[in-house]
Amino acid sequence: MAEPPMGSNTWTICKTIVVPRGRNRRYQYTLTFDKGDLAMTRKAVYQHAAPYLKDAMNLPVKSVNEALPFYENTMGFQRFEKTDSSVTLIRDEIRIGLAENGGDPTQEGCFFQVDDVEKAFEELKFNGLSIEANYRVDTHREHRFKVFFVVAPDGLCYCLGERLAD
Repeated sequence: MAEPPMGSNTWTICKTIVVPRGRNRRYQYTLTFDKGDLAMTRKAVYQHAAPYLKDAMNLPVKSVNEALPFYENTMGFQRFEKTDSSVTLIRDEIRIGLAENGGDPTQEGCFFQVDDVEKAFEELKFNGLSIEANYRVDTHREHRFKVFFVVAPDGLCYCLGERLAD
């Protein structure tokens, strides 16, 4: 799709459609939308989750109910199973669990391997997260990853990374 006119963030598409109702009538529909509405044509695929310390299925949060909106609305996870004090979330090929288990969320989190780290960042921004793209390259077990970090409102820290060609 072409870029919007200079100085504009909106596109306008006009289409004339013939509607066979009684007499042939022509209706002109005009669609106007913000450039941001088209930003997410493809989302990153989350391929693997690795906890920093113990268990990606038992990540500590103070309140599961307070934590859920961030994971569902911003991170794109879906609720798989929920109890009063825990929830299992899924996205693509990974599962994580949040639990009210008395642990310190500031000392835990996960590394999420994604297929496209820049798409993952764009998606988070599109979903309302206010962060800057402070990418860096880290090495883990002889593999290089382009990564960035996100700290959730519950205090858990996440590293999202894409494996680079060796």
